[in-house]
This record gives sequence, structure tokens and C-alpha cells, in this order.
Amino acid sequence: MTLTIGKVASLSNVTTDTLRYYEREGLISPAAKSNGGYRLYDRDAVRRVRFIKEAQHCGFTLTEIRDLLALRASNAACCRDVRRVALEKKLQLEAKIKAMRGMSKVLDHLIAACRNGSHPLDDCPILAALEKEQRK
Repeated sequence: MTLTIGKVASLSNVTTDTLRYYEREGLISPAAKSNGGYRLYDRDAVRRVRFIKEAQHCGFTLTEIRDLLALRASNAACCRDVRRVALEKKLQLEAKIKAMRGMSKVLDHLIAACRNGSHPLDDCPILAALEKEQRK
């Protein structure tokens, strides 16, 4: 059974532009083209696009998703290989979360330093802190 790009987009809850982008990125490919030159996909394309979207929701980049798809297609790969990629992504996310918590604390301090919102801009503690020269 072949599906048009519009049908795959509808079943996958993405736009046709997204599918074309995934094609350019080498994440999906049409199974065939119609006589009129329309892209035709098999049922697996819907599953693949859903996989891509779910992986993006878990924080994977398209490059990392391409690697996961390559692992999935590899006869030499096993679940341990996928687990390693997932662990690596989790560590990256945890590092980003830690950095963002640090940024949030800095903003808390800046906001607290500016309790009096009626300061003129030249005396704004937030702007002064952000304009402070980097120490070497």
C-alpha cells in the first residue's frame, strides 16, 4: 500500500514541509514516485516519522536520530548500543538542566537586587550586573 506525502503527513501529524525536510536530511525516503512525479511512501514511513517526532520529544537532535535509525537498521547493533546513546543524551540533558538552574539562581539574585523597580535605568542593578566586564 502506497501513501501520498499528504496522507503520511496527516497520519504522522506533521506538515508536508516537515516530510520534505526529513527527506533532505536523509531521515526518510519515498518508496516510489507516481507517473505524475508525486512522492509515494509505504506504511513504514508513518512509523519512521512518528519515531523521529518521539525521539525529538526526548531531546534527540536530527543527527542523533539519524544515528539511532542507522543502529536500528544495523544487523551488528544491539540494544546495548541504543542504551549507550540514550545514556549519553540523558547526561547531556542533565548538564543543560544544571546550567539552566545556575542561570535561574543568578536571575533570582538580580531580581532580588532590584526590589525597588523605580530606580532610573542608570542605577538599575540588573543592567549594571549584565554590563559588568568579565573578570580574567
